[in-house]
Amino acid sequence: MAGEAEEDSAGPLLLKPQKKPDQEHDKRTGGVSFAPFNFLLDQVCLFVCCGLTCFELADFSGEGTLWTAVAHIITGVIGAGVLSLAWSIAQLGWVAGPLAMLLFAAITLVQSSLLADCYRSPDPEHGDVRNHHYMDAVRHFLGEKSFWICGSIQQLSLFGSALAYTITSASSMRAIQRSHCDNGGGDSSSNYMLLFGVIQIVFSQIPDFHEMAWLSALAAIMSFSYSTIAFGLGLAKVIGNGTIKGGIGGVPMASTSQKVWRISQAFGDVAYAYPYSVILLDIEDTLKSPPPENQTMKRANAMSIYITTFFYLCCGCFGYAAFGDEAPGNLLTGFGLQETHWLIGFANACIVIHLVGGYQVYSQPVFSFADEWAAGKFPNSAFVNEFYKLRLPSFLPSFRLNLFRLCFRTAYVAAATGLAMFFPYFNQVLGVLGASFFWPIAIYFPVEMYFVQRRITSWSRDWLLLQGFSTFCLLLSIFAFVGSVEGLITEKLNLKS
Repeated sequence: MAGEAEEDSAGPLLLKPQKKPDQEHDKRTGGVSFAPFNFLLDQVCLFVCCGLTCFELADFSGEGTLWTAVAHIITGVIGAGVLSLAWSIAQLGWVAGPLAMLLFAAITLVQSSLLADCYRSPDPEHGDVRNHHYMDAVRHFLGEKSFWICGSIQQLSLFGSALAYTITSASSMRAIQRSHCDNGGGDSSSNYMLLFGVIQIVFSQIPDFHEMAWLSALAAIMSFSYSTIAFGLGLAKVIGNGTIKGGIGGVPMASTSQKVWRISQAFGDVAYAYPYSVILLDIEDTLKSPPPENQTMKRANAMSIYITTFFYLCCGCFGYAAFGDEAPGNLLTGFGLQETHWLIGFANACIVIHLVGGYQVYSQPVFSFADEWAAGKFPNSAFVNEFYKLRLPSFLPSFRLNLFRLCFRTAYVAAATGLAMFFPYFNQVLGVLGASFFWPIAIYFPVEMYFVQRRITSWSRDWLLLQGFSTFCLLLSIFAFVGSVEGLITEKLNLKS
């Protein structure tokens, strides 16, 4: 079926080169097309995230409520980043650690409120034009050049997530083996990364993002399972110790410069754990009105950030209180192997399952962009456009193979796996990723879009305040980026020596 047109597989994060956001005015197209999967996913998210059991259909068709938005935000935010928070607080200490989390929570609350007003245009409450996705808003408000710049940054951030997930999964696989093998299973993570890469090569052949709903639901359940276990184990260890470990200044270092670098790495890790800018407008697109979507979204932003910050503080602070200055980079790899070895093994298995799904959630938009770009560039190429139907056993669904997809997606996974094997440093990689993409995606573009949306003139009070906010976040990101890169290089050199 050469050249067969497939339905839009963009998903919330896709940079789409050939279609302008013009103006699918009241048409809702931002969601998954399989209603049964939508229903299941939303109810799972509601149950897991908010403890709700109401079976209200809240899919991606403009029937979402405040509670479904809160559920989607929390599901999108809480993930592997929570595992590094105890280590981050350990570097900062009992005062600066919690304050850093509150700082990033406040920053996220401000920028998410700005972005929520960019869903409709020209009026944020009653405008006729809807920006269904983050990239639609960038193109509409800032133009084609900003669209391509932002899209390139976004694609890199998605690849970075694949890299981080590969490293995290390997550390969890090692922890599982250590919990069941007396010899600890060796120190190298390379074999586990290769295994994870092979799994991702298989999953990456899933044709498009619309067929990922069941995987996203499973990933959400796993995310909250291991996060809750980490919190519970930290609390139990504090009670078992009978004392609260840690200090005001955090982990002591041999020199002031080393301490500064560690602090900057901690900021990068916290930055990685918070923002959800790229999915905010997709979530807002699910909301019904009245009341106006931006008002509901702002309430959902505030509620979800409060809940997430409380959960982060519990996980990070109890982890630091349990381990003190020896808090591990990945919290779930630091607990003992006595009575709780089965629970630790289960939690790490949940991490691996979550990361298998999360890897695809973040990678499928890149795959979709590559598919659309190649199809537009080489419309007559059989290599790009020809699909081959594979004969599978009757109990399996039919599968269509495309050679371009097979080659590109395999190369993508291989590149992420290779980089992860070269830089297998969990906290430093998270710090680099958090610092690199926090300011441009979460701060700069939302602020610039807000200027256009609200017609804020240069040198007015609001302009000065928001420019100051953006500049502060830029300096914070640079500080975190430099320290995280220094930590990455230092770890690599120490390993070689």
